[in-house]
Amino acid sequence: MKKVYPNKNRRVFVAMSGGVDSSVAAALLKQEGHEVTGVFFRGWEPYLSPSTSLDSVRDKSLGTNHSGQVGVICDWREERRSALRAAAVLGIPLLTHDASEEYRQKIVEPMIADYRAGRTPNPDVLCNRLIKFDSLWNFAQAHGAEMLATGHYAQKKLLGSSCQLLASTDKNKDQTYFLWTLTQTDLAHTLFPIGGYHKKKVRELAKYFKLATANKPDSQGLCFVGQLDFKNFLRAYLPITFGPVRDEAGKVIGEHDGAHFYTIGERHGFRVLAHTATTAPLYVIAKEVKTNTLTVSAKPLASAGARSEIKLTGVNWISGVAPLPNQTLKARIRYRSPLSSCRVEVLAGDQKKAQVIFNQPIFGATPGQSCVFYDADEKICLGGGVIV
Repeated sequence: MKKVYPNKNRRVFVAMSGGVDSSVAAALLKQEGHEVTGVFFRGWEPYLSPSTSLDSVRDKSLGTNHSGQVGVICDWREERRSALRAAAVLGIPLLTHDASEEYRQKIVEPMIADYRAGRTPNPDVLCNRLIKFDSLWNFAQAHGAEMLATGHYAQKKLLGSSCQLLASTDKNKDQTYFLWTLTQTDLAHTLFPIGGYHKKKVRELAKYFKLATANKPDSQGLCFVGQLDFKNFLRAYLPITFGPVRDEAGKVIGEHDGAHFYTIGERHGFRVLAHTATTAPLYVIAKEVKTNTLTVSAKPLASAGARSEIKLTGVNWISGVAPLPNQTLKARIRYRSPLSSCRVEVLAGDQKKAQVIFNQPIFGATPGQSCVFYDADEKICLGGGVIV
């Protein structure tokens, strides 16, 4: 097995979600001789009642007390039981960090506000920044942790006194896209024990360590919340406001439920008039929240709504230094989207703002989503920013 962390007898806290990846991360560290403690994070629970009219909760503040409603999307208690069983097999303690209210305020409320404003946020990126690598690390430190480990598919490489964030060995599971906000300070105390393995090997290791999570399905959905019908979730807090669907010539060809529910590149959820129906798929290429209008196109994605330049805000360079303006980088504008060659120019001397110039036009650059940069060899995650 690969060495995870050569410094012996360190107090390492492992974020254990109840899944196979974090369980194996804890097992590998325990096997190496570290003093391992598991930490289960209790996230926020969205309550959507089948018997409650959406109109009764729509547009209410997320601060509203939803007690009494039913329909919990993800049962954190069952996930905690799974984490407890894994901890028991490994012979390590498991602590619980309840940051559900913090998650609601810092992740969910801003997410709803972004959708209301017409942006398409990436809450998993924000969750990693504000919850896992801030709130959870602060909790771990308060309980004596020296290092924090997670089950992310990512790798860390030490270069003297600095660290690089590397893509996972398993390219299909690589999660560095969600970790672009990390800094040198974060990486200095963070471990990614499974980043050097493929998922198949991680499941084999789970069986080797006799963990019940070996055959547990991969978690899906929102970070610390779980799988949910996102459109239905948004409809509980944002109004249904019917608006026109237009073609590229501006002709009304259908209707939608509200521009804030849709994202660039989407091809479902809107209705096209029967007499204008086409067998070709239609994609959202533009949306305007102020006029509540969607524009769709059946053209190939490369020619409909494609852009050669985008601007970013909230930019973070993991090394602390921005690349040279003429340096060729690779960029990804969505998780699992192809990497595209580009160069980056810092705007007005502010490293938090940048303009990205792509060698070839790209489709689907959506305000609120993350644009994440890699080196030309596609091995090092350099940082990223939020598309504006």
